[in-house]
Amino acid sequence: MIEVQELRHLYDGRAALDGVTFDVHPAEIFGLLGPNGSGKTTLFRILSTLMLPSGGRAIIMGCDAAEDPTGLRRHIGVVFQAQSIDIKLTAEENLRHVGHLYGLSGAPLQSRIAEMLARVGLADRAKDRAETFSGGMQRRLELAKGLLHHPSVLLLDEPTTGLDPGARRDLWQYLHILREQERVTVIVTTHLMEEAERCDRLAILSEGKLVALGTPAELKHEIGGDVILLETADPESLARRIHGRYHLDATVIAGKVRLERESGHRFVTDVVEAFPGEIQSISVSKPTLEDVFIHRTGHRFWTEDKNPEEQRAADRK
Repeated sequence: MIEVQELRHLYDGRAALDGVTFDVHPAEIFGLLGPNGSGKTTLFRILSTLMLPSGGRAIIMGCDAAEDPTGLRRHIGVVFQAQSIDIKLTAEENLRHVGHLYGLSGAPLQSRIAEMLARVGLADRAKDRAETFSGGMQRRLELAKGLLHHPSVLLLDEPTTGLDPGARRDLWQYLHILREQERVTVIVTTHLMEEAERCDRLAILSEGKLVALGTPAELKHEIGGDVILLETADPESLARRIHGRYHLDATVIAGKVRLERESGHRFVTDVVEAFPGEIQSISVSKPTLEDVFIHRTGHRFWTEDKNPEEQRAADRK
């Protein structure tokens, strides 16, 4: 269905993608998860034929993104992060315009427009201008545009940006219906962990490299136990002494000592007794996808308001 082979891309000599390789299965919701600067947007632009890679190959339905972009476009629908509908046109007019671009016309086009508006729950708003729609409704109209020409693959770039929780939930429910009933393969980029959990499989990217690949459950299982965070006045010292005493990898992340250990709730009792008066607070939790990211990269999933260098400096404090 989709093959990404040793994909590379350079920006001013910097590797935005550095040898990324993975496959996407038919009728799968596949997530590209990564923070800002991870390379997921560059990868999305290559898959959607907006950008040529510096090296490697991206193949969808047998069509190479670099060598046969026209053929590839026949198989894909694309929903970009930025809005692409014309809010001064009605829902029906927006879809008719897109249909003409794909060579559709007449009764077949009108039938397909009606079908798509019904499928995304906008049949009763067909004659209304898109500017009267809520953010969630406008996003559903974007989906209808991307699916109008019966694509086998739907590419979505941060599809829930700007949506409220209810609209996000509705969109993901619809994506699962697409997979189950229409057998459409979906590739979605996201930086939101809760959305990544809804994917069948994930490729986690960091600084242009593929750092993890698998189902959310498989990736979290690799942690092998609980995640423990210890707050203390001197985290570097405590991390060294815990490593020496228990032979565990203890790292300092954002000023706290971080450990991975089975039966964490029992282990922390031991630690408190071994270092009396030093530990100010304790957190024990089951692994999350962010823990997988930390486990593979040694740093946190970078926040929106910090660049990678700032985030790593904050992690060391």
